[in-house]
Amino acid sequence: MYKACIFDLDGTLVDTLDSLLYSVNKTMEAMQLRQITKEQCKRFVGNGSKYLLERTLEVSGDPNKERLAEALQKYEHIFQTGCTYQVVPYPGILEMVQTLQGAGMRLAVLSNKPDLQAKHVVETIFPERSFDCVHGQKEGIPRKPDPTAACMIAQTFQMSPEEILYIGDSEVDVATGKAAHMPTIAVSWGFRDKECLEAAGAVCILDEPQEVIKLACKEQDDEV
Repeated sequence: MYKACIFDLDGTLVDTLDSLLYSVNKTMEAMQLRQITKEQCKRFVGNGSKYLLERTLEVSGDPNKERLAEALQKYEHIFQTGCTYQVVPYPGILEMVQTLQGAGMRLAVLSNKPDLQAKHVVETIFPERSFDCVHGQKEGIPRKPDPTAACMIAQTFQMSPEEILYIGDSEVDVATGKAAHMPTIAVSWGFRDKECLEAAGAVCILDEPQEVIKLACKEQDDEV
């Protein structure tokens, strides 16, 4: 079996779409710009707040993104409290985490969400000490799909990349896991459909958290 799992957060462990939509639309409202739809928000997430706001401004009345700095400032303030708005774990996730912990596996979260908010969401949704490490977007560390943060987690765990299973729901995660040379699986219950994941090069796409348990705990002579 693998010795550890690194999970993406938004769209993989928890459904945060309502919180992201709420925060970005509150930002647009404060700037007197058009709000975006849930479907648009779903397409824009995954690459961090700056990318989300850039894409939002493009369709909300500021196509040249001249007000990006203002949007980032307002969004940061709104998202401090909005990051947990209607956030829930996907069905079966809490049980999955508990089972993997019981199997002796080290668990980490790696997110492009700002580090403070990533930690706050995890602390709000999951029981204490569910994860050994929660790593959000930090100053000086490139965001996913750059593999730096994933490799840092491997070093913290004192494990080789081959011993760690990387799990995410987007093309960003597929690229991150591959760049970190970790066995990588994609999940279909998040923010991207199977067609998008397949186009990104995902070779293993799972539909249920229970499947993650089976794969993580299987013998490694049958790897991803």
